[in-house]
Amino acid sequence: MSDPGLAVGPRRAIAALATVVVLALIGFAAIWSVRPTAAHDATATGFSAARAFQQVQAIATEPHPVGSAAQDKVRDHLVTTLRGLGLSPEIQDTVSIEGGELSSSAGGASLAHVRNVVTLIPGTASTGRIFLVAHTDSVQVGPGGNDDAAGVSAILEIARALTSGPRPRNDVVLVLTDGEEACLCGAKAFVDQHPLAQGGGIVLNLEARGSSGPAIMFETAADNRALVDVYAHAPKPVGTSFAVEIYRLLPNDTDFTAFREAGFTGLNSAYIDGAAVYHAPTDLPSSMDHDSLQHHGDNALEITRDLAGRDLSTLTSSDDATYFPAPGLLVRYPGELVWPLAGLALVAVVALGWLARRRGLTTGRKLVGASIVTLLPIIVAPVLAQLFWLLLKLIRPEYAELPIDPYRPGWFRLAVLALTAVVVFGWYAWFHRTRRAGPDALAIAGLGWLAVLGLALAGPMPGGSYLGAVPALAGAVAGIVAILVRGWWSVLAITLGGAVAVIILLPTVIMLFPALGMPMAGVGAFLAVLLGLALLPAIELLHPLAGGQRGLDALRARRRGALPALAALLATVICTVVGLSVDRFDAEHPALTQLMYALDADNGTAQWLSDESVTQKWTSQYVSGDLHKVNATLPAFGPEQMRTGQAEAASLPAPKLTLESDTRTGDGRVLKLLLQPQRQVRLTTLHVDAAVTVTAATVGGREIPAAKVEKPQKDKDGPWGFGFVFHAPPTEGVEITLTVKATGPVKFRAMDGSDGLTALPGFHARPTGVGIAGSHTSELLAVAKTYTL
Repeated sequence: MSDPGLAVGPRRAIAALATVVVLALIGFAAIWSVRPTAAHDATATGFSAARAFQQVQAIATEPHPVGSAAQDKVRDHLVTTLRGLGLSPEIQDTVSIEGGELSSSAGGASLAHVRNVVTLIPGTASTGRIFLVAHTDSVQVGPGGNDDAAGVSAILEIARALTSGPRPRNDVVLVLTDGEEACLCGAKAFVDQHPLAQGGGIVLNLEARGSSGPAIMFETAADNRALVDVYAHAPKPVGTSFAVEIYRLLPNDTDFTAFREAGFTGLNSAYIDGAAVYHAPTDLPSSMDHDSLQHHGDNALEITRDLAGRDLSTLTSSDDATYFPAPGLLVRYPGELVWPLAGLALVAVVALGWLARRRGLTTGRKLVGASIVTLLPIIVAPVLAQLFWLLLKLIRPEYAELPIDPYRPGWFRLAVLALTAVVVFGWYAWFHRTRRAGPDALAIAGLGWLAVLGLALAGPMPGGSYLGAVPALAGAVAGIVAILVRGWWSVLAITLGGAVAVIILLPTVIMLFPALGMPMAGVGAFLAVLLGLALLPAIELLHPLAGGQRGLDALRARRRGALPALAALLATVICTVVGLSVDRFDAEHPALTQLMYALDADNGTAQWLSDESVTQKWTSQYVSGDLHKVNATLPAFGPEQMRTGQAEAASLPAPKLTLESDTRTGDGRVLKLLLQPQRQVRLTTLHVDAAVTVTAATVGGREIPAAKVEKPQKDKDGPWGFGFVFHAPPTEGVEITLTVKATGPVKFRAMDGSDGLTALPGFHARPTGVGIAGSHTSELLAVAKTYTL
């Protein structure tokens, strides 16, 4: 396998060069397969990023969180636009509890007064409903140019395209939700309360978590095989079942969660690169890559048309598909093949090892030794990648507060890949001519660990098993062919085996870097190592040309064989230096800071708060470097520790809590309360004394699930137990009914929060190059008061 029967010389050089060229071309094609569609002009019935972007500019003029006057303007614009398309939008005006498995920072439940925009494009003979979903609200500090004006504008453009042509067979429902950023409450309100949600259907949720990159289909409902087949026929499908498996493990939620948990099926898509603007004031329309918007819209429109013309009652499956992108298509196969392929890959690698021993290319001892030493790059490269990120944060402490990635992470990603190449090439140069291993043993061991990974993932993460199983199977088959047939056929087999690994693993590396960010660069390095191991036979074709031929002594062979590692080390340094040079903070790319203010109305004292992991220079004028728990006076902030500093008390009214009735029932009481903010606020919270047991609660007319009532009392941390946060409270206040086990007065802690710190005494404006972190609590101005009723 290491020797295809071509002696070192012109023929070997030609074979090596041809292999490199072919694999490089395939690599470029694989990268192209996960690039967004270029923005282009479209017909009246097609999707136009230019037309959609006009909607983005209209929606994302300023921050518009749930309940704000700016959000009212956005809603009015959406209604006007939809009516202009001949549709009849309605406003679903209601109170809803949080969607998904979110654990509220209030220690109990999150609720919101939401106003969804809902409209129906009726089908001619509907067999089911397709729901196009995006959220209309932004975070409190950013205008949401991408998150999620991109999704909303794409749906408006899709609605225009659909209404410009023949009516679809199936109903298409547009659900433009409110309150996603606060608590997913708009989506939850729709699935729980709206008549159009009865009977379920297929959801296409459109999101954005950055400003660029391809629109990746990153989440599905269970038993997705039939829907993945539909998605595969999108103009440019980009997605991997491995991403779905990872997302299922993460504590992240979108509106799709509320639909999925209510029994809907569907797909969740987003573009995710350029994540430094995520939830920040820099999430402006001008930050958006129009190619990403085009890709988002093209896929969503064609999938909608496909689904709208089908008999949806036949679109069922009983398992998940395994799928991944390849040039020009989405490769997919049923979940029932996961275990057989994983097992076959391992068998193929074992067969390759047996054949290599039989032909005298290696020995059992060398295979065992190679299997052990191959763990070195698998472990060392990810560790070095994580240390590399720590080094970058030491050089630029401001990186610690960026949400996922630096503003310009490209050079740093290349540095991680180059650092991985240093490890792989250096390891290979050292061990490929040793008695302990050898090139054939190393290549077989590398494929063996890929097969083991495929088998290990087949159970807990079946959608990710292909990452190891398929390259291992292809590489093992190629290796067997390369041993049985020599010469150019052997080179061809090695090239084809490497091509499969490139097609499968390279796009995954490209997609996972923005998905997980530089703080988890080790994952990208790990997958890059797997790619390197799968390419060892091709690397060996090059190795004799670098000086590894048998005629040289071992030391000279290692020195010349180390040239690729030295070149990769130089590339690592160059990429790092260039990355630090180009990724500088300025007015358009500010260093991010997080600051809050809290006034205790009980004693008239105030404090600055920050949850920065590393105190930034600007923030240090307000808070110290020490961490403190603040949940004794601010239970809505949960048990997390924060940095604090003394602040001058502002003249601000506290929320008012009134006991409207007190009814005794057996061993407890039913308390009816009214919580009224006394100023314009974004949210209000209430917590009950931890010594008092709450057995039932209704807030704003919505009954709180028993689990959300019981859990904060069971897991209480501090003097406060059950509580809730209510987003966009009505001016007349929030009505609350609590059933408590108490005979005497009950203590409560009420708090409300508004946004904006600029008018506070002692606040100094941020200088140029210093910005606001995209945190849900950035710039929060809180006022809290204790009541005993």
